[in-house]
Amino acid sequence: MSKPINVEDFRKLAQRRLPRFVFDYLDGGTEDEHGLAHNREVFKRIRFQPVRLRDVGTRDLSTQLFGKAIAAPLVIAPTGLNGLLWPDGDVALATAAAKAGIPFVLSTASNASIEDVARRVDGELWFQLYMVHPLLTDRLIKRALAAGCSTLVVTVDVAVSSNRERDRRNDFEYPLRYRPYLLIEGIAHPRWTLRLLRNGIPHMANLSAAGEENMDVQAALLRREMDAGFDWQGLARIRALWPRRLLVKGVLRAADARRCIAAGTDAVILSNHGGRQLDSCVSPIEVLSDAVAQCDAPILVDSGFRRGSDVVKAIALGATAVLVGRPVLYGLAANGESGVSEVLGIFKREIDQTLAQIGCAATTELSHDYLYMKANACDEVPIASRRAGGRATHEPSSTRLVTAGAPARPPF
Repeated sequence: MSKPINVEDFRKLAQRRLPRFVFDYLDGGTEDEHGLAHNREVFKRIRFQPVRLRDVGTRDLSTQLFGKAIAAPLVIAPTGLNGLLWPDGDVALATAAAKAGIPFVLSTASNASIEDVARRVDGELWFQLYMVHPLLTDRLIKRALAAGCSTLVVTVDVAVSSNRERDRRNDFEYPLRYRPYLLIEGIAHPRWTLRLLRNGIPHMANLSAAGEENMDVQAALLRREMDAGFDWQGLARIRALWPRRLLVKGVLRAADARRCIAAGTDAVILSNHGGRQLDSCVSPIEVLSDAVAQCDAPILVDSGFRRGSDVVKAIALGATAVLVGRPVLYGLAANGESGVSEVLGIFKREIDQTLAQIGCAATTELSHDYLYMKANACDEVPIASRRAGGRATHEPSSTRLVTAGAPARPPF
C-alpha cells in the first residue's frame, strides 16, 4: 500500500499487520454490527451549508475544554488491550496525545498501569473507570488521585458483556492461550509475533489480582464481572470519593445527561461504545443537540468518527470535544506512536480544510448555521436551540476470563 492518507487507509494497514482475531477484536461490534454501520451512516444525513466571502486565510482549531486550551477539539478515547496492537501501546497513545496538545484517557482495561503512564508521559491524563467491584473501584480511584489524573471518566454502558460474534467465532480469549489457530495466525504475521515474543503477552495492569486479599474482588477480577447494580446512588458515591473533574460516559438520553449534571458531574460523554455493546442503538450524534440544549455543562461525544468533517459537524451541533478511539488504534497497529500521530494529524488537517471550505475561521465559531438538514432528517438528527460557551445557536431552520482457571472473552 502507498502512504496512507486517511483513516480508512490506516484501517487497511492494521488489518494486514494484525492477526485476524486481534483485528476483529479491534474492528468489530456486537451481533449483526448494524450499530457500527449506523454510527457512520448518520453523518451522511448532515450536510454543510457554507458561508461565502468570509476571511478564512487563518484558521484556529484550538478550543477551551474545562478552562484549558487544547490544540483541537479532540480527546483520545479510553480503549483496552492496546498492548496486543503494539508493545507499550497505552504509553504510545498517551505520548502522541501529549505531542498533539490534547488529553488522553487511560482505560481500566489498559495494559499499562495508571502509575506507569503518569510517570512516563508529560501530558494531561484522564482515567476511565469500569465498575467491576466496589472495593476495586475505591482502590483505582485512590491510585488515579495519587498519580495526578485530572479527570475521572465513569463508563455506565457496560452492565454486562456484549454479544460480540466476531470474537466468539475466533474463540478470542484473554489472556491469550496457545492454540493451533493462534500459532497459524502468528506464522502469517511474523512481525506482530516477534514483537509479542520480544515483549511478552501484555496483562491488564490495573486489574491485576496480585495483592488482592478480598475473595469477592478476586472472583470479580477473574470473571471480569461488571457491577450491573451500579445506579444513581453509586454515582453519588463516586462523586463523594473523587474531588476532581468527573465525567460520565455512555449516556444516550438528554434526560440522563441532565440528571448526571444535577448529580454533580462536570460533563457528559454521549456514547454507544462504538457499536460494541447494543446493536440496535441510537447514535450519539442523534441526541447531541437535544442534550446540549438541556444541559448547562460541556457535552462531549464519541462513536463513529472517521473524518475531520465529522468532528466539525459535532462541534457545530454543540459538542465541546470529540473522543476518537478506533482511528488512533488503527494508526497504533500500523506504526506505533508514529501511526497515532499521523492519524491525529489527518484529523487536524481535515478539520482545518473543512473550516476553510465552509467559511468558518475557528472551531469556537461553529454553530448549526453552517449545517443544512432536510426536514425529514431533523427528527433523526435534531437541532435544538441554546447558547453555550460563547457560541450562538438558533432555532431549527426546518423543520470468560469467567471461571477461575479458564480465560474468557473480555467485556471491554
